[in-house]
Amino acid sequence: MRAPDWLTARPVAHRGLHDVARGVVENMPGAIDAAIAGRFAIEVDIQLTGDGEAMVHHDEALGRLTDGSGKLIDKTAAELKAVAFKDTGERMMTLADLCARVAGRVPLVIEVKSHFDGDRRLVKRMAEVLEGYSGPAVGMSFDPDKVLALRETMPKLLRGIVAQRRYDNGYWAELTSAQRASMLHLRHGFRTEPHFIAFWIDQLPAPAPWIARNIFGCPLLAWTVRTEGQRARAVRFADQMIFEGFLPET
Repeated sequence: MRAPDWLTARPVAHRGLHDVARGVVENMPGAIDAAIAGRFAIEVDIQLTGDGEAMVHHDEALGRLTDGSGKLIDKTAAELKAVAFKDTGERMMTLADLCARVAGRVPLVIEVKSHFDGDRRLVKRMAEVLEGYSGPAVGMSFDPDKVLALRETMPKLLRGIVAQRRYDNGYWAELTSAQRASMLHLRHGFRTEPHFIAFWIDQLPAPAPWIARNIFGCPLLAWTVRTEGQRARAVRFADQMIFEGFLPET
């Protein structure tokens, strides 16, 4: 299956079109509405709750953007919907809330967050929600096992791998060396069969995404584009950008 043109037709707003200076917080309803108004595709993150719900939130724990503390996996969806955010009166959405809000008006690029522990409940819940959604949507993850789960659970849904050239900084310290090795150079590709690649802009160009794009025809999204220099690199080496912090003039 080849990825459709709508995946790369418009820039993708990273966590919605957010601007905390104006009280528009990432992954919140206001950021979603702003992206829709600008006709941008929307990238969001989903996290698993203790009761098996998919919440639209990037961090695995409360505190950076919200009051309170604790991991999302240790809380229920109802508890998380009651959490106050620091710069907005809005509340966290479920994936179902998000789909109802977008209603197919722009594409959704849904990143499945992972603890790299083999737990596939988040993908299962995503499948349940998207079964009743007719708008354009794709799923993606850093975790090859989550991408494989997308392939097995939702074979008709377009899926992608989020990747970078190296996994040697502290962010990946909790992974085993075998897990990090399995992510390098997109070597899992014949198992996961991604329809597109989302690659770190600062590590483009790189051989693996070049091969995926030019030999296998996988569209390449560049994340996360914040500067003019990064935008120029994305134009040169990718098919579209996932952006934040500015308003594209397209």
